[in-house]
Amino acid sequence: MPNTGGASGTARADETVPVGRTPPVLPPGATSPHLDPRMPQDRLRSWVVTLVVTALAALVRFWDLGLASDDGAPVFDEKHYVPQAWQMLRNGGYEDNPGYELVVHPPVGKQLIAAGEWLFGYTPVGWRVAAAACGTIMVLLLVRSARRLTRSTLLGGIAGLLLVCDGLSHVQARVGMLDIFHATFVLAAFSLLLVDRDQVRQRLQRVVDEGRVGDSDWGPRLGFRWWRFAAGLALGLACGAKWDGIYWVAAFGLLSVFWDVAARRNAGVRRPWAGALVRDTVPALGSLLLLALAVYFATWAFWFASETATDRHAVLLHRDVGFAFLPDALRSLIYYQQNVLEFHTHLTTGNKPHPWESKPWAWPMGLRPMLYYYESGLPGCGRANCVGATMLIGTPAMWWLSLPVAGWSVWRVLSRFDWRYLAVLVGYGAGYLPWFVELSRQMFYFYATPLVPFLVLGIVLVLGDVLGPSDAGRERRGTGLLAVSLYMGLVVANFAWLWPVLNGDPMTPAHWQAELWLPSWR
Repeated sequence: MPNTGGASGTARADETVPVGRTPPVLPPGATSPHLDPRMPQDRLRSWVVTLVVTALAALVRFWDLGLASDDGAPVFDEKHYVPQAWQMLRNGGYEDNPGYELVVHPPVGKQLIAAGEWLFGYTPVGWRVAAAACGTIMVLLLVRSARRLTRSTLLGGIAGLLLVCDGLSHVQARVGMLDIFHATFVLAAFSLLLVDRDQVRQRLQRVVDEGRVGDSDWGPRLGFRWWRFAAGLALGLACGAKWDGIYWVAAFGLLSVFWDVAARRNAGVRRPWAGALVRDTVPALGSLLLLALAVYFATWAFWFASETATDRHAVLLHRDVGFAFLPDALRSLIYYQQNVLEFHTHLTTGNKPHPWESKPWAWPMGLRPMLYYYESGLPGCGRANCVGATMLIGTPAMWWLSLPVAGWSVWRVLSRFDWRYLAVLVGYGAGYLPWFVELSRQMFYFYATPLVPFLVLGIVLVLGDVLGPSDAGRERRGTGLLAVSLYMGLVVANFAWLWPVLNGDPMTPAHWQAELWLPSWR
């Protein structure tokens, strides 16, 4: 029967053998349970689930998209990126105003905003439609990734519904800012690496079936890995949206090589570490580092093609740029990047912190949300004086579980060496831990946008453990399904309650105050 149930029973057959315990070399025709990457056999049903959940995400993300605006003008940090995107649209893909000192992010996100403005004009819908589209695509990617991670269509659908109901990703998908684009490319890279992981095991299984796994101490060559190559493209685009994509380049590169070591060990390769280093590491550096770097520079193509872009001819004005062996255009870009780095280095809290600033220790539970939009004296709530507000809040029914989920994930990795929890921790940690390096920097809650998919995946893995393996008894499965259903109902109800304050709908002042659950939310 197709496996549409919990992940626990199916994942154990695909767990990594602990380091130090090499499985025996298998005879021809044998099948290693540790290399078996079989997915559930309900492919059609899985795509129906995926498309239905994605359609629901599109409905929620695009609903009244242009409502919350400052009399038709951008709100909060839209005021930086929306006019920059409009300038790109008018100039042919680049910014040319060096007097505007906040041109401090790579071009990809702003170019996507510009595409929406080209389609719908310089309107709230125009500068938000690309973000809403990416927010919808994230749901599709997460359903497929969760299904592959858990080998369960049911849990894949649950993951998509959780992402639909997350307040932070919902709001970021409805504003003209860069973070949702960055998060989409990071999730795409993770999704592609999961497919690559399964493909590697399929190729190794064929070698085991043919009895060739012992032909070399290092194991077989695995051929060109197109899925990993595509992940490198996605990581390059993530860096082209925001610089901190580089953290995932490093984290996913190490994760991919570690998966290769585990796969070779499970196949019975005599020297799996050496095999992975010799056979896999150099190609991984090519796909996940060099390719990502090349894609990043390619995102500046319009800048290179221009004559008036910001700092385009900096070497003609600043003779101390250095790197004389490089072409002038590349030296000018390096000078531009150095100025951007200087800006971010000195973007510190100082003596007057931003009223909505938050440090990373507050992010896991969303203790300091952000007010993007607020207007009083509106009609539409049945009272004379209505309030409209958009606040960036992660759905508490999800975010307030982040620390227990992280603790359980660490326990699963240490006690069971569960590769699924390890993958989620790596993805989450790559976007979270680096912010502790320089705590004097000015930081905001929306920096946590790329963490949301990994939070959801962690919750889904725990729900899979609660649900139990697909071959568990009826009473065990029934109890687990009841618990999971009650939790999902709680998440949906929490999201529905927050709906007005996530979208800027008119509400009474009393309702607005009721939305502010914690003192730190005010």
